[in-house]
Amino acid sequence: MRFMIIVKASTDSEAGVLPSEELMTAMGNYNEELAKAGILIDCDGLQPSSKGARVRFSGEQRTVIDGPFAQTRELIAGYWIWEVKSKQEAIDWVKRCPNPMPGTDAEIEIRPVYSAEDFGEEFTPELREQEERVRAQVKKS
Repeated sequence: MRFMIIVKASTDSEAGVLPSEELMTAMGNYNEELAKAGILIDCDGLQPSSKGARVRFSGEQRTVIDGPFAQTRELIAGYWIWEVKSKQEAIDWVKRCPNPMPGTDAEIEIRPVYSAEDFGEEFTPELREQEERVRAQVKKS
């Protein structure tokens, strides 16, 4: 099962405060553990929402909204993609994570990623082939 592990933003992360060397070392060590365990697919931190944008869809109309965005606790500061056996295994790994926002309360969300089997008959053989082509192209990049 694949999971996206989402580190929620904080006031500091939204202000562009970079992590300390101590936190970067702890996170680097944690990421090495994840890689050695064979569960880490990808991970990264995100810059503040003030450097981002959103595109709102309303029918055929598209509206661009520049950051920053309100509701800091609903924003994402970073993520991991893991391949684990179960949600419980993901929870166990998250509980081992260094606090991503030292000095304050932090929250990490665990969300399953859809797999082809989740879509049933709607995911036709042609759509499966297309997805396989896209994934192969991404791996080449």
